[in-house]
Amino acid sequence: MKARVAVLAGDGIGPEVMAEGVRCLEAVAQRFGHEIALTPLPFGGAAIDCARDPLPPDTLRGCLEADAVLLGAIGGPRWSAPDAQLRPEAGLLRLRRELGTFANLRPVRVHPALSEVSTLKAEVIAGVDLVFVRELTGGIYFGEKHRDAVHARDVCRYSAAEIERIVRVAGQLARERRGRLTSIDKSNVLETSRLWREVTERVMAREFPEVRLEHMLVDAAAMHLIRRPRDFDVLVTENMFGDILTDEASMLAGSLGLLPSASLGEGPRGIYEPIHGSAPDIAGRGVANPYGMILSVALLLRHSLRLEAEALALEQAAAAALGAGARTPDLVRRDERPCSTREAGDAILSRLRPPA
Repeated sequence: MKARVAVLAGDGIGPEVMAEGVRCLEAVAQRFGHEIALTPLPFGGAAIDCARDPLPPDTLRGCLEADAVLLGAIGGPRWSAPDAQLRPEAGLLRLRRELGTFANLRPVRVHPALSEVSTLKAEVIAGVDLVFVRELTGGIYFGEKHRDAVHARDVCRYSAAEIERIVRVAGQLARERRGRLTSIDKSNVLETSRLWREVTERVMAREFPEVRLEHMLVDAAAMHLIRRPRDFDVLVTENMFGDILTDEASMLAGSLGLLPSASLGEGPRGIYEPIHGSAPDIAGRGVANPYGMILSVALLLRHSLRLEAEALALEQAAAAALGAGARTPDLVRRDERPCSTREAGDAILSRLRPPA
C-alpha cells in the first residue's frame, strides 16, 4: 500500500525517540512491501522558535493531507514562563481540534520481564491488560478561561453528543475485548459528570447491552488502579481525569516511557504519540526510552493504515527486545547495564520480521 505520514518530532527527547520510531516505520515498509512517505514538519516549541507559532499553517496543512500523524513530545522550560504568550501545548490542543481526534486510546500491558521494575508487587500487576479511552477535545482544557490579579476561572463543559461519541468508541472496544467497561466520573459533585453518567447508561443500554457497565468515581478509580488493576478491561473518562489517571497507570507497566497512544476521530486518520513528556533534563544524552514511540507506530499501522499483521509484528519485536534485556535506564535495576535509545531501537529492528 501507499501512505503519507506527517512526522512532528517536537522538543526535548522528542527528536531522539522519533528517530527510532521512523527507523521502525521505514523497516516495516521495506520488509512488508509498502510505500510510506514521511514528511517532517515543525511543531511545538521548535516551531515557536522558527515560525512564532506552535502549529504553523504549513504544518497543519501537512497533517490534514496525511493519512496519519506521528508526534513527539513537546514543551520545556524555554517556553513555559508564566508570562509566555506562545506555548507549545496550545498547538497540540489546536491540532487535536483541527483533526477532530476526540478519542484517545492508551493501552497498558505489563510485560512479564518487567514485573520487578514496577514499584507494585508482582502478584498485583501480573496479567494487567487494560485500555483507557480518554475524551480529548472537550472538558476543562477547552473551556472558557480567565485570570486576573485575584481570580482565575477554567470552565468545564460537555455536551451529550460529545459524551455519546466517546462512549461508543469505548463500548465497541469493550465488545471486542473482554466485555467490561468502567466509566469514570465525579458525579457526586460535578454536573458535567452527572450528564456523563446519564448519557453513558443510555448509550450502553441501547447499543451495547452485552457489555457489562460499571460506574466509578475518579478518586476510587485512582485507588483501585493500584489495588486491583487486573479487574479493569476498558475504562472511559473525560479529558482531565484521563490525563491524570493514565500517567498513574503507566507505573503499572514500569515506566511512562513504555506507553503509546492513538488519538482517533470519525475517519481513519489519527495522531500517534507516546504519553511521556519532553524530559528536557535528559535530552541529548541518548538515554530516552523509545518503546512508547515505537509502540505508537504499531498503533498507527493498526488504526490508520489498517495493517494488522505489521502492527502485531512490531509489537512482538518490541516485546522480544524487552524480554532479551534491551532496556533504557528507566527500566533497569542498579546492577544492570542499561542500553541507549539507539541500542533499544536496534534490538527491536533485529527482531522485526513478517510472520511465518
